[in-house]
Amino acid sequence: MTLHRILFSSLLMILLSPLVASAAPAAGISRIGYAIQIGAFAEVKNAERLTFKLQEKGIEAFYFKKENGLYAVRFGDFPRRDDARNIAKKLVSDKIIESYFIAPPSKTAKEQMLPPKVGHVTVKKTDKTDQMGYIAARTAERFVGIPYRWGGDTVVDGMDCSGFTRAVYNLCGVNIPRTSLEQFRVGQAVNKDELLDGDLVFFGNSERQITHVGIYVGENRFVHAPKRGDDIKITPITGNGFAKRFIGAKRYF
Repeated sequence: MTLHRILFSSLLMILLSPLVASAAPAAGISRIGYAIQIGAFAEVKNAERLTFKLQEKGIEAFYFKKENGLYAVRFGDFPRRDDARNIAKKLVSDKIIESYFIAPPSKTAKEQMLPPKVGHVTVKKTDKTDQMGYIAARTAERFVGIPYRWGGDTVVDGMDCSGFTRAVYNLCGVNIPRTSLEQFRVGQAVNKDELLDGDLVFFGNSERQITHVGIYVGENRFVHAPKRGDDIKITPITGNGFAKRFIGAKRYF
């Protein structure tokens, strides 16, 4: 490796350090800042391929389906637009990405994620908490049918479910911890009979052994990543043995 590439790689890692750090479990809940969004892929495999390429660089990227049916890749949580732009420019110069869009915090959820019409579901709530929960649920439903692997071959079994919930909340402008156990430890506890759209539902053997998490979308159903590489699904909370494993639910908005 030439001295130029060594110096360049070192600079890139310094600039990317906030992204690498974000892969570590968060202490709580925070708002997402500016993010970098890439691509408008017709095939999910192309978005998946780019996501894995970024993850190999230590960047916590994820892919998702946009309202228009195309797929995009997103990553980052930057306090300033210039911070995001500087990282994106470095990735372009290193030929890791070709073009990009800087997603501002104000557009993350309301302006980009809320679909104009959603089948049988209607908006009945007017306060901010319920609106954001509704957006989270509808965003989660947009992932249904996507073969989802959060971290490719580098992620251990059981991590994709929490990676999926984290990705959905990221798109809604909220940063939650990385693992299902840590996600369970934060947020407001919700009784099973008081679940609202967007709440996270947790399953496992006990509160210390959380093994699965999904996003409640109404009518006793939740969206989740069942296992590595499997399609995102909608499943009844009472089905497939989930009723016996239900541990609790949390609300973050």
